[in-house]
Amino acid sequence: MFRVLRFFLLLVPTTIYYSIKQLLLDQEKATPDERDWPGKTYGSFMLRMAGITVEADLSALDPKGHYVFMCNHQSLFDIPILFDALRDYHMRFVAKESLFRIPIYGKALGNAGHISMNRENRRAAMRSLDEAVASAKSGISPLIFPEGTRNPDLEKLMDFKVGAVVLALKCGLPVAPLIMVGTGKLLPKGKRFFNPDQLIRLKALPPVDPAAYTIKDREKFKDDIYVLMNEAYQKLARS
Repeated sequence: MFRVLRFFLLLVPTTIYYSIKQLLLDQEKATPDERDWPGKTYGSFMLRMAGITVEADLSALDPKGHYVFMCNHQSLFDIPILFDALRDYHMRFVAKESLFRIPIYGKALGNAGHISMNRENRRAAMRSLDEAVASAKSGISPLIFPEGTRNPDLEKLMDFKVGAVVLALKCGLPVAPLIMVGTGKLLPKGKRFFNPDQLIRLKALPPVDPAAYTIKDREKFKDDIYVLMNEAYQKLARS
């Protein structure tokens, strides 16, 4: 209980601190590593504050690789976990637009290069996809949650959104599927308090080459990626 209380006492000041560090960076002169630093350090510090243990197996990935990451999504803790685990990559989240409206934090997300996705407006969503593709071509590895929101069902993944695979196909980069188990028990959707003793496991699957698919094949690509990730999720959850 002490770790939980400590976490919530430090959450807001820590978020503000690292948001300000991000905002103070010179966007014209900052290197990619410098722009990465606040988010990655924030993620690592959040996990230490909460006392969360993560077993990450990223052996299927090239440490110098350039990917579109796809990960299942069950908890708000997925964000700091992925910030920390993917610290070797210039990763940026494709996230819902409402997060970018949070005072200070939202502005910091934008300055860091994370990509706002407006799911309610088709034209705005297409602009977001174009922004993600441009970021990928500049060396960024976009990360998207293909389920679109946090999944309360710990037995299987939710159906994937087609926008996630369209992004991957337009980027043309290898798709690196990531499977995470345990965060749905750590902090389920709709809950405020978390269980810091819950072990989290993160596993990278071998990257998928999207070259065999076209935009017209997006539904098949979506279904193929879903089957791959859902089967791997259920296997990891049972092990």
